[in-house]
Amino acid sequence: MGTVGKATSHDQSFFEKRGYNKDIIPKTPAQRNNSAFNFFTLWMGAVHNIPNYTAVGGFLLIGLSPLQVIIALIFSSFFIALLLVANGYAGSKYGIPFSMQLRSTYGDVGAKLPGVLRGVIAGIAWFGLQTFAGSQALHILLNKIFPGFNDIGHGMTILGITIPALIAFLIFWAISFAIGFGGGEILNKFTAILNPLIYIVFGGMAIWGITVSGGVSNILNYDISTKTDGILYPAILSFFLIFNSLLGVWAGPGSSVADFTQNAKSTKAQVIGQISGIVVAHILFAFASVFIIIGGSIYLGHQEWNILTIINEWSNFWAILIATGVLLMTTISTNATSNIIPAAYQLSALMPKIVNYRRGVIIACVASVLIMPWKMMENEGSIVVFLNAIGAFLGPVAGVMIVHFYLVTRCQINLEELYFDMFDKEINIQRINISAYIATIVGVVISLLGFLPAFKVISDFSWFIGFIISSVIYIILHYLLKVFSKEKEGVKYNEV
Repeated sequence: MGTVGKATSHDQSFFEKRGYNKDIIPKTPAQRNNSAFNFFTLWMGAVHNIPNYTAVGGFLLIGLSPLQVIIALIFSSFFIALLLVANGYAGSKYGIPFSMQLRSTYGDVGAKLPGVLRGVIAGIAWFGLQTFAGSQALHILLNKIFPGFNDIGHGMTILGITIPALIAFLIFWAISFAIGFGGGEILNKFTAILNPLIYIVFGGMAIWGITVSGGVSNILNYDISTKTDGILYPAILSFFLIFNSLLGVWAGPGSSVADFTQNAKSTKAQVIGQISGIVVAHILFAFASVFIIIGGSIYLGHQEWNILTIINEWSNFWAILIATGVLLMTTISTNATSNIIPAAYQLSALMPKIVNYRRGVIIACVASVLIMPWKMMENEGSIVVFLNAIGAFLGPVAGVMIVHFYLVTRCQINLEELYFDMFDKEINIQRINISAYIATIVGVVISLLGFLPAFKVISDFSWFIGFIISSVIYIILHYLLKVFSKEKEGVKYNEV
């Protein structure tokens, strides 16, 4: 039928006749124009943002020294880069988005559940939550620029949110929507501007932290009060606790990275760009986060792990404006790369005849307002449960996808079979990959056991546990079913 391992020779009309829109058909060589530099700048904002800086405060409470936390953050970058590069290879080789890579792994019917959980539920919910988190910083900034801004409406609320907070949310939402609606081209321009600002601002803030603390030695020797609840692990396990936490944050992008690598000029471009970008970003992040947070704590006279609180204690208005502004930009970048773009592509894949990428952006953005994320953030516990559940699911999904592409198909995808009408009776397409589904479900169930107090340790290492278990089970089931099928065919042949 088609040539395995090579791009299909059919033009766009071939796919459109089968109900596919241009956003999910294989990208042609002429459409793949993202260079190594584009990938180098792509994820910088996803590293340097408000939630990640706050997370470092939590890492400093698990019993490691400041220097050990810095080392752990740097080593984490290699795990993250490996995940992005490995799962992005299918996209850069064949020009296909995540939704089609998912179909090649789970079958056309089987791909719907993991696709909905990653692109629709996780993508839209995360977009709403990140937008509200960013709008809180914008709210503080607007009140500083326009004294009295916080008094608008005199405390009146609409659907549980004050009018000033709602204004800040809608402004931040509109900017995020515009970046997502513009797609990869606008995102590349945005990150190209943001990238140098991150180096300048966070590098400058790190120098400030060193200065106000009296030197690097005071930061590295700072006496940290460790947490009093939970489990304090030995140093080596605490390192893996940090690795697991950051991989959990990257579980979504790590699964759907093909949405970006499909536009790569070559596999070499995405490999060099992503590895160098992720590692360099995390080296800066490791030093800057620890120096800013501990330096700020020394400056304030008490432990303070919220970077916004530290910034707002500065006396220089312009410094506050610039630092908060860059943090807002990094949150917008994270929203586009990790949330809105995957959600839009997945909506397009689920309803290819009526939803293209831009319609998907509109649907996802409107839905992110309708779920009222400010209400979701009223109960911190429920958010943690929701996000941990999504992370527990996506670890096993990433494991199955990687095993399938590298060990089962040997990096080969037959594009013509992948894109043919799945209801064509003449074509034998596996609609659900049973082995992949069983492996994923087992990995998810075991990962979710961490929500039970008796299995708390599983929760702390859920991504690794889910990834490894699902990978091993899938490869075992695949070869067992393969042997069983051959034996069954042999019996039939002998009977004849």
